[in-house]
Amino acid sequence: MQLIWLRSDLRIDDNTALSAACERGPTLAIWIASPGQWLSHDDAPSKVDFWLRNLGELRQSLEQLNIPLLIRETDTWHDVPQVLLEVCRTHQVKAVHWNEEYGINEQRRDDATVALLEQSSISTHSYLDQLLLPPGSVLTRSGQYFQVFGQFKRACLDRLHHGLPGLAPKVKAQAPQPIASDPIPQRIDGFEQPPLALRDHWPAGEAEAQRRLAVFIDDAIDDYLQLRDLPAEPGTSQLSAYLAAGVISPRQCLHAALSANRGEFDSGSVGVQTWINELLWREFYKHILVGYPQVSRHRPFRAHTDALPWRDAPQDFKAWQEGRTGFPLIDAAMRQLLETGWMHNRLRMIVAMFLSKNLLIDWRLGERHFMRHLIDGDLAANNGGWQWSASTGTDSVPYFRIFNPVTQSQRFDPKGRFIRHWLPELKALDEKSIHLPVKSADLFATYSYPSPIVDLARSRQRALAAFKGLSDWQEKNAPCVTHVDSGLQERPMD
Repeated sequence: MQLIWLRSDLRIDDNTALSAACERGPTLAIWIASPGQWLSHDDAPSKVDFWLRNLGELRQSLEQLNIPLLIRETDTWHDVPQVLLEVCRTHQVKAVHWNEEYGINEQRRDDATVALLEQSSISTHSYLDQLLLPPGSVLTRSGQYFQVFGQFKRACLDRLHHGLPGLAPKVKAQAPQPIASDPIPQRIDGFEQPPLALRDHWPAGEAEAQRRLAVFIDDAIDDYLQLRDLPAEPGTSQLSAYLAAGVISPRQCLHAALSANRGEFDSGSVGVQTWINELLWREFYKHILVGYPQVSRHRPFRAHTDALPWRDAPQDFKAWQEGRTGFPLIDAAMRQLLETGWMHNRLRMIVAMFLSKNLLIDWRLGERHFMRHLIDGDLAANNGGWQWSASTGTDSVPYFRIFNPVTQSQRFDPKGRFIRHWLPELKALDEKSIHLPVKSADLFATYSYPSPIVDLARSRQRALAAFKGLSDWQEKNAPCVTHVDSGLQERPMD
């Protein structure tokens, strides 16, 4: 008997570990809930609910293949190896298969599993599945992980030009097994069910993920370069939650994009090229997670930036969280996050830069808030995006890049359509004033919209001074730079 340990790979098609297990013989599947671990990792209730709903769809697909699905629960990952060993002994499992995940905790869990199972003469097999290219296979000439995306991208494209990663073989139905599948839990303690509207926005299942991919390829990808920055337009794929949960694979996305562009990476549709670029950003941040593990522990990629004089401003932080900053695009974006479990990518950059630069509040507080609400929350992508915005991460652009939320609003939501959708109290404003409402007694009395909580020009100068001071300090003290306590706990370790 073979055992496939499902994690962030909740699909049948192009599932590397599942295909490999089924090719070796009769196969049993298992999924393990670890609520204590998820809470310590700030996984969002909407994300956990999305896992459960996709498990329900996956169980039906597995049953059509006569593959039973077992459900087990441990509080943390510490007990996962023992749970797997017990299942192996109960069902005479000879080999356990899984797709690789990335992060310090994930690696320690898997290493402990390998050690315990192999002590009991049970073989273990792990597979590349979340990525197009294995971490450690795309390196600089000196053998180091890339720190700049542009260089990483060129190296990846060179590799992919020489051979695309193939899709996993189709899984065939096996003979019926005398093992019953376990029921899928409707909820997990500690994670409340999200509103019905949020669930409706993110239907579960491989069929839905493939439908979204097909619609995007057919209707939007050619205009992706122009539309991807416009939050009021349906110009993005809306696949991030499905990629994060493994309901669709990056290989399937890449193959579909190239098929629409006659197999070309660097000619033909500019939209296709741009979307492939986004897939490679996702790839880049997971490689960073492996090559520079400190980012898996809430540490900045650039260690000296831990000395930045972050402000302790709980009221400003709360206003940002709740969409009450007085800057309409910021507030509309934060309300989108709270109500849908998702935020448009352009807006993620704008609100992150506003928090870390204009408010000068530690980026890690924002990173954690995002993870606690994002249905597509992914450690590598979320951390990478926040550190990019805060100028503490992998970036060739200097710290003085600070987005102005008003000019960004005027550029990317010129008619205020996105703002009006999420801030109905501002619907009556004209296209000029909606980006920064003119302070008038009538307006604020009628619509109860707050005044701006910060002066953009002064806050920009404050941020520049903080980063400039840090840069000057680093030049004088580079040999003796040490970690400065930010007051935030590390990502908990097992």
